[in-house]
Amino acid sequence: MLFLLVKWIHVLSAITAVGANITYGIWIAQASREPKTLPFVLRNIKLIDSRVANPCYGLLLITGLTMAFILPIPLTTPWLLTALILYAIAALLGIVFYAPVAKRQTQLLESEGFDSPNYQAAAKRGRRLGILVAADVTIIVFLMVVKPALWG
Repeated sequence: MLFLLVKWIHVLSAITAVGANITYGIWIAQASREPKTLPFVLRNIKLIDSRVANPCYGLLLITGLTMAFILPIPLTTPWLLTALILYAIAALLGIVFYAPVAKRQTQLLESEGFDSPNYQAAAKRGRRLGILVAADVTIIVFLMVVKPALWG
């Protein structure tokens, strides 16, 4: 019963975190059509990311490791080890690169405006990083669901 409860929390956290992140590009694209709404959208994406998505990503690590220890599955199992490495990469990209770019993007929007070259450059960097992190997370979800035999 404990395993099933942890698994339920894990799946719910994945749905919540990934689901929230998937919407960010859509919100930004729609708000970019009406730039006056963009500061509101960017601030709320930051709020959702910091209070909902990121805590769920943390919970995913905790519940995932808990399930691995309950079963037990060695952390060196290829699909799991690869997913953990990709998780670390996603976290690093998010914390070290994406968060500062998103913060700068909001600052530039408010100080220089939507049409400024600096804002557009920051928005482009944010899009690229967002796509990179989304691809990373998508691969993790694939590994968690399919559990492919990657090597030996």
